[in-house]
Amino acid sequence: MGKLFGTDGVRGVANLELTPELAFGIGRAGAFIISEGKKGKVIVGKDTRASGDMLEAALTAGICSMGLDVESIGILPTPAVALLAREYGAVAGVMISASHNPGEYNGIKFFNGEGLKLPDAVEEQIEDIILNKRELPAPPIKDLIGRVYINGTAAEDYKELLKNAIKVDLTGVKIAMDCGHGALYRIGPSIVKELGGEVISINTEPNGMNINHDCGSTKPALVQRLVLENGADLGVAFDGDADRIIAVDEKGEIIDGDHILAICGSYLKGKGELKRDTVVGTVMTNMGLDEYLKKNGLGIVKTAVGDRYILEEMLKEGYNLGGEQSGHIIFLEHNTTGDGMATALHLLQVMKDTNKKASELNGLMKNYPQVLLNARVDNAYKTKYMEIPEIKEEIMRIEEMFKGKGRVLIRPSGTEPLVRVMIEGEDHEIITDVARDLVDFIESRIGIK
Repeated sequence: MGKLFGTDGVRGVANLELTPELAFGIGRAGAFIISEGKKGKVIVGKDTRASGDMLEAALTAGICSMGLDVESIGILPTPAVALLAREYGAVAGVMISASHNPGEYNGIKFFNGEGLKLPDAVEEQIEDIILNKRELPAPPIKDLIGRVYINGTAAEDYKELLKNAIKVDLTGVKIAMDCGHGALYRIGPSIVKELGGEVISINTEPNGMNINHDCGSTKPALVQRLVLENGADLGVAFDGDADRIIAVDEKGEIIDGDHILAICGSYLKGKGELKRDTVVGTVMTNMGLDEYLKKNGLGIVKTAVGDRYILEEMLKEGYNLGGEQSGHIIFLEHNTTGDGMATALHLLQVMKDTNKKASELNGLMKNYPQVLLNARVDNAYKTKYMEIPEIKEEIMRIEEMFKGKGRVLIRPSGTEPLVRVMIEGEDHEIITDVARDLVDFIESRIGIK
C-alpha cells in the first residue's frame, strides 16, 4: 500500500486492504505522535459495519500499547466523536467508518483533542512510522500500559449536547427519516421523539453489511416516497456515519447542501448571527446559491471540494457556516465537522421560527442545471490540462459563450486517470452537449493512447 491517508482518513476493504495488522499499526503510531509522550485517553467510536469490532480491537491494542487509555463509546456518528473528544477532555478521538461506502469497506479517521481532523503533516508522520517501519521508543510496561473503558452514556451525552445547542420544540411536526442502517439508527428517531415530534423511520435494522445499501443520503428516492406517503413536514436521510444529510420538503423535492446554506445562512443573518455575513462553499457549489446570496446581501467564499478545506477556511477567516452540495454542513459554533442530525434540527428550527413550510424555504434559491462527465486522460497530464494551449482556449471560448450564465469546472480525479468535467448553465440539454463535446476535445488531446 502506498499513501495511507486520503482526504478523509484511511479507507479500504476491511480485512483485505484495511487489515487488523494495519489498524494496530495506525493505533500505535497515531498514539505516539498525538500524545507526545503524555498520558491521556482516546475516545473510539464506530458505525454499524461488521468489521468495526475487529478493527476497534486492533486499533485499541495499538493505542494501549503506547500507554494511552481508550474510552470506547460504541456505535455513534462521526460528529459525536469530534464533539465528545472535546467534551471528555480526550487527547484524540478516532472514528471507525467508511462513511457512505458499501458495507465491506471500513476506515479510520482521527480527530485531535479539539475535535479537528489531523493536519496533513501529522498524518504524514504517522504514515512514515508505518510505511518505513520507524523504530519507536521502548514500549511502556507494567501499570503504564493503557487500559480500556466502556462508556455507556456517550449516546445520551451526545443527544443532550445536540438538544441544548439547538433548542427546538417539535410538537406537531412529522418527520420522515432514512437512517441508512448506519450510526444514527437508534438515536436519530429518539431525538425527534424526545423533542416532541412524530417520526416515521426506515432502515433502522443494521446487520453489519447493509449500511448504505440502496438507502440513506445517496439514495434519496426512499425518503422522498416516505414523505409523500405519510404527509411528513420534512424528510431527512443520512449516510453511514451521519456526517452528511440530504433533506426533502413536504412536496418530495430534495433540499441539498446548497439549499441548506441558503436557508440557514439567511436565517442566521436575519438574527445577526452569521459571522461576516458570509457562508463558505466549494468550487462545486451551484451558481444559483451565488446569485441568491448576492441578491440578499450575503457573501460566499469557495474552497476546494472536501469538508476539511471548508473547515480550514472557516477557522482561518472566522466564518461560522459552511458546507457542500453533498450535505456536509458545518455549524462551527456547534461542531468542527459536518453533523447530519444537527443540520436536521437547524432546518426544523428555521421552519418553526419562521412558520414556513420546507418547500417555501427550499424555493429561496433556484438551481442551475449541472452536468458532470469524466474524460479519460494520460495520468501524466491529469493535473496539467490547463498547460495545453488548445484546451485552455476551448474552456475560455465556452465560458465566453455563456456570458456569465454558465461556467466550466475541471478537476483531476484523486485516484483514477480521469479529469472530471462539470458544465453549469441555464439549459440542461445545451450544457449536456457542451460537456460531451469538451470531454471528446480533451480526450483527443491528452487521452490515453
